[in-house]
Amino acid sequence: MKILVIGGSGLIGSKVVSNLRQLGYDVLVGSPSNGINIVTGEGLTDAVKGAQVVIDLSNSPSFEDQAVLDFFETSGRNLLAAEEQAGVKHHIALSVVGTDRMQESGYFRAKMAQENLIRQSKVPYTIVRSTQFFEFLGGIAQFGTVGNEIRLSPAHVQPISSDDIAAVVTDTALEQPINDSFDAAGPEKVGLAELMKRYLAALGDQRVVVSDPEAAYYGAQINDQSLTPIGEAKITTTGFSAWISKSQAAK
Repeated sequence: MKILVIGGSGLIGSKVVSNLRQLGYDVLVGSPSNGINIVTGEGLTDAVKGAQVVIDLSNSPSFEDQAVLDFFETSGRNLLAAEEQAGVKHHIALSVVGTDRMQESGYFRAKMAQENLIRQSKVPYTIVRSTQFFEFLGGIAQFGTVGNEIRLSPAHVQPISSDDIAAVVTDTALEQPINDSFDAAGPEKVGLAELMKRYLAALGDQRVVVSDPEAAYYGAQINDQSLTPIGEAKITTTGFSAWISKSQAAK
């Protein structure tokens, strides 16, 4: 079975590609460096030819409101049109838990637009909505930094490791499309500001974390329900302590 992984050289994509190849599948990495560009359409027709499954793990190079919307709308239309023409049997996209509840944020509006294109297409699909990756904590810290302080909401998050979400996506690629979305999250629910304190302490980072209920998360106000699963979800096993220990050992 041929599987095309768009964004297959990225954080999650490289792990998914490795997982699938270890299982013996014919995997094509889709990226501009390989001559496959979902924004311009370059190489897409040949890339999807013969593929039974396409996994879209792409992300916008810019988080500016209009740029991120243009990216997901243009790439989504190009990719789904090519898949429909080629007769792809399963389209899988990685999205974010709480996308429909975070529409104040330009990034989440763009992800919602991507999801809507998938739902409206004729290609059978599964949307995997993931919580935030532990690996994104450094970026979240940078986004919230003012001087020597990091101002973050105390609202709950339920972060997941990149290895765990890659395993979920891998499993999904080998299952039948559900023509719907499902949530995947890590095992621990914790306040975002509190989690950042634990993260910085583990790294020996001296910046001060300020718990601020008014602090925005990528342009939107959040509460305990914004970024955590509501109802049934696939819960993975790697908590913060196990993740940070493995990350430090790897370094």
